[in-house]
Amino acid sequence: MVPTVRIELLTTGTELMLGTTQNTHGAWIGQRLFSLGLRVERQITVPDGQAVIEAMKTGLEAGDVLIVTGGLGPTSDDLTREALAEVLGLEMIEDEAALRAIEEFFASRGRVMVPANRKQAMAPVGADILANPNGTAPGLHVPPRMSGERNCAVFLLPGPPRELYPMFDEEVVPRLEALAGIEQPPEMVELKFVGIGESDFHQGIDEQLAAVAGLEHGYCARLGEVDLRLMGTPEAIGNGRRIAEAAFARELVSDDGAILEEVVVRLLKEQGVSLAIAESCTGGLIATRITDVPGASEVFRYGFVTYANEAKRDLLDVSWDDLLEHGAVSEPVAGQMAEGALRVGEADLAVSVTGIAGPTGGTEAKPVGTVFLGLAVKGGKTEVVKQFHPWGRDAFKRQVSQAALNLVRRALGDGGAEGSRRSKV
Repeated sequence: MVPTVRIELLTTGTELMLGTTQNTHGAWIGQRLFSLGLRVERQITVPDGQAVIEAMKTGLEAGDVLIVTGGLGPTSDDLTREALAEVLGLEMIEDEAALRAIEEFFASRGRVMVPANRKQAMAPVGADILANPNGTAPGLHVPPRMSGERNCAVFLLPGPPRELYPMFDEEVVPRLEALAGIEQPPEMVELKFVGIGESDFHQGIDEQLAAVAGLEHGYCARLGEVDLRLMGTPEAIGNGRRIAEAAFARELVSDDGAILEEVVVRLLKEQGVSLAIAESCTGGLIATRITDVPGASEVFRYGFVTYANEAKRDLLDVSWDDLLEHGAVSEPVAGQMAEGALRVGEADLAVSVTGIAGPTGGTEAKPVGTVFLGLAVKGGKTEVVKQFHPWGRDAFKRQVSQAALNLVRRALGDGGAEGSRRSKV
């Protein structure tokens, strides 16, 4: 078992409190620590200024490790170094090596270093300087002994992700591993499921998982998907996995951290199947998710955003009579969109979506949230499914894109394009 280390995380910045900048550090650091067998005990976010000092005092008293992000820049409101020196009663001095590194950073880019940047070379006496090859703000590490009776290690890290993340991996992780006595991170498996909710696990297998000796399990639920985390001995994890797969085998997307679009591209490449996409209500979101995956160009042929009826007719050869009789959001139109994308895109498989995102446009027969998804396979029959996602416009688009990608995954998972041909009616 990994010794318990109480880790306090302090994220600083007035912009985080105003909501003008999203605080993503907590999630990233939490996940990174978890992979080491460590966890954040508490996370606090405060604006710049006096609040930083008070939050530092709290973190130092409560934790074995205090990680602070932000406030290491050259401006007048970047006072994290000064706050730490004040809390610990340490003198601030200019570190010559840090100053040289900052000067070299500017020189290598042909820029002039302004006097304000000298501030970034200041550090409490006795602190370790953490190199920052990606920016001008070096990080700081204060060993536990320097915090007196608190016996708390402190890490000050820059705010920009491109600087923080490499520094965390290269400078913080080795020190945390030594401090915690980590020789081997605990066994952990994360299973990703799509098309089910957290309540499905609670009603179906939660009690079974809880009964497995030596297994710790937990969930992370998002719109239309759930991650099941299994930790423990290899035997316990294996037992937990068998329980989950027995109940939700068709909903299982990956066990290696791959998200849905990554799995879809992987399956397409493995099976040598090309894909085309026809979108109306999602406005290109499905194609965006596919092309976010490196290597998608090997399998992704065409993406059509046919928002208007005329676009469906002109680009995908959807029947104008069917558009007038059944409406754009209908089974015949969804099927013809998929078939048109397959034909024009010269692909092996095509998926289509047409729906009502809202907040207006719904009817009693087709309320807001209604969507039809089509799946066409080269040489096979076309499948159309109707779904209902009344979650608001943004959530609707995300859910529909998720459902479309999962439709493709399920087709490929049934044996690829050939399997899809046999299974459609």
